[in-house]
Order: sequence, then structure tokens, then C-alpha cells
Amino acid sequence: MVQRNQTSGAARGRGLLGVSGGSGAAQRLRAASGRDAASASGSMQAETSSVARRQDVIRSVMPFAGVSVIANGKLCLPTTSDVDAGAASGYHLLVVEGYSQTKEMVPNGKHIMSRPFVVGGHRWCISYAPNGDSSHSADCVSLHLVLLDDDVAKPVKVQFGFSFIDQVEWQNPIYIRETQTHSFSSDDSVRGFDDAVRRDALEQSKHLKGDSFTIRCGVMVYRDHDTVDAGATEVPLPDIQQHLNHLFETKVGADVTFNVNGETIAAHRCVLAARSPVFMAQLFGPMKEGAATCDIQIEDMEANVFRALLSFIYTDLFPEMEDDEADVEEGQEADEVVYATWLQWMQDLLVAADRYDIQRLKFCCEEGLSECMDVSSVTSTLAIAEQHHCHDLKEACLNFLRVQSSSSLQEVMSTSDWEHITVTYPSVLNELIAKLAAKA
Repeated sequence: MVQRNQTSGAARGRGLLGVSGGSGAAQRLRAASGRDAASASGSMQAETSSVARRQDVIRSVMPFAGVSVIANGKLCLPTTSDVDAGAASGYHLLVVEGYSQTKEMVPNGKHIMSRPFVVGGHRWCISYAPNGDSSHSADCVSLHLVLLDDDVAKPVKVQFGFSFIDQVEWQNPIYIRETQTHSFSSDDSVRGFDDAVRRDALEQSKHLKGDSFTIRCGVMVYRDHDTVDAGATEVPLPDIQQHLNHLFETKVGADVTFNVNGETIAAHRCVLAARSPVFMAQLFGPMKEGAATCDIQIEDMEANVFRALLSFIYTDLFPEMEDDEADVEEGQEADEVVYATWLQWMQDLLVAADRYDIQRLKFCCEEGLSECMDVSSVTSTLAIAEQHHCHDLKEACLNFLRVQSSSSLQEVMSTSDWEHITVTYPSVLNELIAKLAAKA
């Protein structure tokens, strides 16, 4: 019997995956990564030569470590032996076919194990619990990484992340490398997320296609330098993002400052202008402010949101919500406070991304909001989607409302946000009526 050690997961969560071994409110609420299995099949015969390792690292692509298929509640028998990634990092695909039947057949507290795969010289598998691993996660899908080696001489240090196959944002090895490091051993062999994804969010998402979906698990194992071949040359992962993030944090050479809600934030004009056409025009175009150095006032934005915006500009990685943003007062449910704080932060970040025309960040925010909405949040998200021309997010909101019960719809329509929508965006009401009519 393996021991389960729960890596901090979503407190109601970011909704859909994009989860990696991490901690804090921001990591608990992360989401999104990967391409389809076809792109991975070309790498199925992973080479172990130092040349192949260099090429894998330079391309920032993890070696393929096999695929498991769960169909109608059971693991399909493999047709090949365990796949060895032949490197210190690799990814395994878990394909779930017949999701609905699997959900009916596997009760809460039970799980299905993937076929074994080898990364970093150790055997691993993925634990998939369609109805949650415990009573506390009965409305979620649980995902865990399991070390299968019986006798481990010393703890294995690992960084890992789960994502849907069509979520590219969180599959970058550089991102996984920056997550929290976990130690696996014979006595502590399971790490992961009891609440990796809420089932209602999964079932309404684009990731569930034809009652099937695919999970990608990326694993990076710290190499023991005593066991690495003396002649092998390990090429470091690309680290320009780390360097730019260090530049942002240290403010070395900063030549522009922003006053945001009473806080001063320094940055570098060239970096901002290269990433945002709005900053380009503001800092170097006809509307540029100041001369050699300048001080710019930012209105209608919180400092934490502007910092997150700049973090994405410098690193191209989705920013973390600052841990101290979710202050829980006496008598409040911690999960509800964290979710509400994250929701407001994510909505504000979407607005900021749209304001500065950073489309990739805007898309990531849309993805996160569309995949973790509930009755309490759908109207505010719908209003933002309509105001900022987020077609896919708007469709997700309308589809969410379309499948709600009459009592839930009445709850939605009693909110001030709904009244604002009907007055300001009457066409949205017409679109919802059309969807409800189609449902009937």
C-alpha cells in the first residue's frame, strides 16, 4: 500500500489542471499545457546518447515516456514494454476513453493506475481517481505521481506537473523546473493533487471530446552527479526567462517607473515595448511620456495586478497570485475566500492584458476563467467577456448557464451583476434565451 502525500491543490481551484508540484495560493490556483499524442509518437524511441539529450534540451521538449489508455473503467493492456525516456526528464500520456462509464464504475476513494514508465532511471506511474481520492475531493478528479521502485537508497528529488494535452502554456520544461521540488522514497511514494480538476468544470470544458480526454504528466528528476557518466555533457535548459525575471526583480538598469495605487514599480522600457504595442506607443511613440527617465501614473488598476502583468511580459510564464492576497477573516471559509480572491485577480488580469494588448496573457486568463466558473461567478465573468470581446469566454459562460437548473438560473438572475448585463448588454440576454430554447 503506497502512502499518499497530498501536494497542495486548488481550494476549489483554478478549475482545470495546469497543476504542478508547488505550494501557496497562487500555485494552488494554477492552470493550463501540451500538444496531441501524434506529436509525441515521433519521439517514442527515445535515444540515450548525449547528442540526443542536447537536442532535447535545446528544443525545450521533454522526451516521450509512453502512453497509457484507460477505457471504460479499466487500464488497457500495453502492447509494448515500459517506455524509458532515457533522460532525467520526460512525459507520459494518460488517455481516458469512455470517461462517463469510468466515472460510474470507479467510486470515490478508488483509483486506476497507469502503466509504468521510466524517467531519470526510476519507475513511475500515474494514479487517476475519477471521483476523487477522499471524501474531501468527491467532486473532483484526483491525479498523483507514484514512485514504483521498492527499495530506494535515498530520496528521489522530483519536479512534476499535470496538464491536458491541448494546454501548451504549462508544459514548458522551464516552468516545471521552477516548481517546488518534492522528495519521493519507498515510504513516501505518492505526491499529487486530490483536487486536480473539478468534475463539473471538466465536463463543460473543451478538453473533454467524445467522452475522452488526455492528461500529460511531465516529470523532471534531479540527477545524482555521482552516477552521471564522467564523459556525458549535460546541456542546461534555456534560461533567458530566468535572466529576464532576475532583471525585473533587481531593477538593474530600470529606466521607467510606474505609480500604481500608491506603489512605485520600476521596469525597462525596451522590454515592455518589445512585448506590448501599447507600451511601445506610450514609451517610444508620439504619445511617449517623459524624456530619458519617466514616471507614469497607472489608473484603475491594483498594484498586484500590474506586477503580474509585468511578470508575464518579462518571463512569458503565467504569473502567480501573491500568497498574501487571500486574507481569511474569522468565520469565513478559507476555500471560498481563496477562490473569490483568485477570481477577482484573474478577472482584473484579463482586463489588464486587454488594455495593453498582450493577447497570450489574455487568452490564458480566458482559459482559466472559463474552466472554473460557478453560479456565483458566471455573471461577473460574462460581463467582462462581453466588454472585452472575449468570444470563447462568453460562449463558455452561456453554455454554463444553459445547463443549469431553474433554481440555479433564478439565483443567477437575482444578482446585481445580472441586472447590469441585461441593462448594458441586452444582446447577451437574447443569446442566452436562444440557447435555452435550443436546449428545450
